[in-house]
Amino acid sequence: MSDAQALVDAHHHVWDLRVRPQPWLDEPGHEPIRRTFATTDLRTAATGSAAGRRLERTVLVQCVTSLDETREFLALAEHDPLIGAVVGWADLTSPAIGDVLDALRAGPGGTHLRAVRHLVQGEPDTAWLQRPSVERGLRAVGERGLGYDLLIRSHQFPQAIRLAERLPGLPLVLDHAGKPPIARRDLAHWERGVRRLATHPQVRCKVSGLVTEADHEKWTADDIRPVWEVLLTAFGPDRLMFGSDWPVCVLAGGWNRWAATVGELLAGCSPAETEAVLAGTATTFYRLAPA
Repeated sequence: MSDAQALVDAHHHVWDLRVRPQPWLDEPGHEPIRRTFATTDLRTAATGSAAGRRLERTVLVQCVTSLDETREFLALAEHDPLIGAVVGWADLTSPAIGDVLDALRAGPGGTHLRAVRHLVQGEPDTAWLQRPSVERGLRAVGERGLGYDLLIRSHQFPQAIRLAERLPGLPLVLDHAGKPPIARRDLAHWERGVRRLATHPQVRCKVSGLVTEADHEKWTADDIRPVWEVLLTAFGPDRLMFGSDWPVCVLAGGWNRWAATVGELLAGCSPAETEAVLAGTATTFYRLAPA
């Protein structure tokens, strides 16, 4: 169970550009976040609330395909009480994936490793998740009691659905709700994919990363609401979790504005449903210890 009235941010990042470049930040439009971000910056930024709850625990998620980054995140989690879990990266195609995961879990902060993620959204192979080597790696993930964060775009739903069919015992969470094309106002294809994926009971979904799929300057809660209504009916509140995608959300309003918007979207939900979205689902999926 999560702490009463706690707010869990199930998806944020940190990076130190003095230690490791982030090539994706070189893309146009990323200038406001093209600097180092640490958990101290998150504490400073996250002064607002969602439905009256203030930030108490977070899940730190990998940024780049680097085992060194994952090791650093685990060591950070060991010493920073804000971080309750880490979603790391490991090469799922490696024949040694099991040994790699075991070594991560045995190293400094290794008990905080609760899931892994790969940047599938950037893979041109339309069946990357069905590659035999990848599936073998994902089975090793599941055998160690870890979950898998799905980072896909809406055209990649078929391979995510197939993964859920083939590995029903692997806990899955859909990052950023599958990146619905909010700015284009064309949600039909995305909605079909979400609803099909949601029929698999081992799948959860993060209510995160939506503002950067909307118009960064002009979005309102009404732009987000159609996506929220699909997620709420497809997954139900007990399979949804709040995430900020900070500091990426700085590009479209920041942590406080997004948290307030989620609080507004939750206005029609019961206290138990609000608890699930803002803390309970993430606490259970990532097995967070009390703050």
